[in-house]
Amino acid sequence: MNSTELMVRLPELVNDDQSLIRRGRWLNDVFLVEVGALSFLIHVEHGRITSVEHGPFVMPSWSFAIRADAAVWQRFWQPQPAPGDNDIFALRKTGEMRIEGNLQPFMANLIYIKQVLAVPRRLLDTQ
Repeated sequence: MNSTELMVRLPELVNDDQSLIRRGRWLNDVFLVEVGALSFLIHVEHGRITSVEHGPFVMPSWSFAIRADAAVWQRFWQPQPAPGDNDIFALRKTGEMRIEGNLQPFMANLIYIKQVLAVPRRLLDTQ
């Protein structure tokens, strides 16, 4: 399954998980995820992903962005990623992932964001 297919399925995967929605219930924001050259705007309202827009974008509006090469995301999305590939902060520390923008909503909802970004592992685990 390619990155676009994984990101398009993100709303269904997140919105079917009541505990994840509860964890993100205070987040009402838009954030950017870049998978190599592909850009996705993730719209969140009260922990539910209302939409995923696929770029390219002209001057997109987002609070924070998480960017990495496609190969890094593929390693991150493995059903059981290797140590260091399993966490966005570990990947940021090695310089393979960048987190930028307004970090207040990101840090205030850190566990939610980490779990949302890890949800595609469920799809790859069933293949």
